Amino acid sequence: MVSDPHSPSASPAGDIEKIPTQIQGLDDILNGGLPAGRVTLINGSAGTGKTVIGLEFLYRSALAGQPGIFISFEETCENIRQNSLSLGWDLEALEAAGKLFLLEGQLDPEVLISGGFNLKGFLAIIEGKAREMGARRMVIDALDFLLRIYNDPLQEQQQTLVLYNWLRKQAITAVLTAKSPKGSTNGSHPHDYLDFMADCVLYLDQRLKEQVNTKRLQIIKYRGSGYDSNECPFLISPTGLFFYSVSDMALQYAASPQRVTSGIATLDEILGGGYQRGRCILLTGASGVGKTSLASAFAGSATQKGERVLYVNYEESRDEMVASMNSIGIDLRPAIQNASLQVESIMPEALGIEEHLYHKMTAINRFQPAYVVMDAISGCKRIAGGRAAFDFVMRLVHFCKGRGITVLLTNQVGNSPGEDSFSGMGISSVIDTIITLWYEDTGNETGRILKVVKSRGTAHSHKYHKFELTGNGIEIENADEQVK
Repeated sequence: MVSDPHSPSASPAGDIEKIPTQIQGLDDILNGGLPAGRVTLINGSAGTGKTVIGLEFLYRSALAGQPGIFISFEETCENIRQNSLSLGWDLEALEAAGKLFLLEGQLDPEVLISGGFNLKGFLAIIEGKAREMGARRMVIDALDFLLRIYNDPLQEQQQTLVLYNWLRKQAITAVLTAKSPKGSTNGSHPHDYLDFMADCVLYLDQRLKEQVNTKRLQIIKYRGSGYDSNECPFLISPTGLFFYSVSDMALQYAASPQRVTSGIATLDEILGGGYQRGRCILLTGASGVGKTSLASAFAGSATQKGERVLYVNYEESRDEMVASMNSIGIDLRPAIQNASLQVESIMPEALGIEEHLYHKMTAINRFQPAYVVMDAISGCKRIAGGRAAFDFVMRLVHFCKGRGITVLLTNQVGNSPGEDSFSGMGISSVIDTIITLWYEDTGNETGRILKVVKSRGTAHSHKYHKFELTGNGIEIENADEQVK
């Protein structure tokens, strides 16, 4: 990350000088931002977000005191202003302050017919405006629309070279956008020579899978810089763009020796002192066996100590959860009333993966919890299949652990303590403690069994322990007694 978001800087790795976009997550993917004083090309099919990226770059820059010019060859300035208001961006205020200039580049139809348009006169006007504003940042939106006026491919390329040389001479950090036909791959489009000209090339697309639409970005090239070469999902949120790098999940977390109580004294003994702060805990077992009860006991205990808990429930509403927990002596109402416990209940199918991730990260940044509970991650498979669920859970856990937040997950599986049910969708690499629960038929009644499968760095019990859900809470057998 670049330390100063308002000015150019070289990355710690010695990359070229860069300008931060200040778009959430994008500068991480770009290893600091766009190449300063150079040309970046964004291409993709209609509706993928090309214009939004360019406009948000200028908007964030203008808010930070860096003026910019936005030239549109397709949309009117009034439409751009109105569309921006839906994202909470007041462009008119920045225009009035001289920090942003919008220009319609629409051409006279007679010019289009004759093909007699020359960029030099147009660039002279822009140069004067840039000098007047002190602008060194520019977006030229829908460049492909401008290039349609040239019937001769050679003339088209010559005029594009004129534009490129002018931008480089003026040392302007420029973003050009151009359309690619839907279904094209790796940025292929009718104006492929633009890719060779530009210093940085971004390709956007969107895909519909299992009725869920996902936008993705890929960096095709970046001269003089390292970058994230993988596809990166993104979305257009209510306040702007939101990117998250799939590659940015290195397993590097600060270890804390501090223990936190599970909310049940006997379970703390079984765990060798409780859960480890900043780690990830998985409670896995059959439906109704007690996963939510253990998670709620943990959340309730934490809030009694004055700490904040974000509880995400994919299975039932907040009121249903509170009522069912109250029946076993776990009263979550005081914590909800004093705002130390925030319960977010939502159906997995209500949003796509990126929307779910955005809302959870936004809630965490706003609420600043010490603990996050997600009940149950098995419901995430209903969002867009197993692979999408894996990506979502891995990224959210990584986000939390990187901030020292303790994460507790529940996972619904069959009634078996077998090894196949432990990891919870293959995320065992980020899980530090696994507790499995299951039913046991004794002939006369059905009992409940608990076992700590693993707990990294702790001297935990390796025995099986009976437990009951009573009107006075959760009762677990003494840690020294072993189920026969």
